Amino acid sequence: MAIIYETDNFIVETPKKPEIDRLEWGHIKISAKSDITDRTKLKPKQAIELMRLTIISGEAIKTAMKKIWINIWRINYQENGNRTPHLHIHLYCRATDAKVQKYGEPIIPWHKKGYQPLDTDDIKSIKKEINRLLKLSKFSDANRWI
Repeated sequence: MAIIYETDNFIVETPKKPEIDRLEWGHIKISAKSDITDRTKLKPKQAIELMRLTIISGEAIKTAMKKIWINIWRINYQENGNRTPHLHIHLYCRATDAKVQKYGEPIIPWHKKGYQPLDTDDIKSIKKEINRLLKLSKFSDANRWI
């Protein structure tokens, strides 16, 4: 997995085996750094950090991928941990013109043979966008998110 961004408690990364291909709009994941089984175990500050990071990461991937003509219609945010009881949230990007993981249909996670993860340029662009968003007053640390 390639790390896109890190906070005190979470890592944003691109899976080696994405469940949506890069050219089918992409897939990233946010994972807890510590052994947290699910969101009910988060401390309030961690919960705020995770929600903030989820919002910022979603905005960042939409903006970054649009620069290379990949138009994300919406993002499905899905908390998982079925096989490994470890908190992580998938951001599944969805587009109306997808060919395999068609918009409006459920994601078929095992339909990923040959899917490509985000590439180095995508990751750099998403990182740059996250850093830009964090400078905005609505996402800054000065705005305590409470």
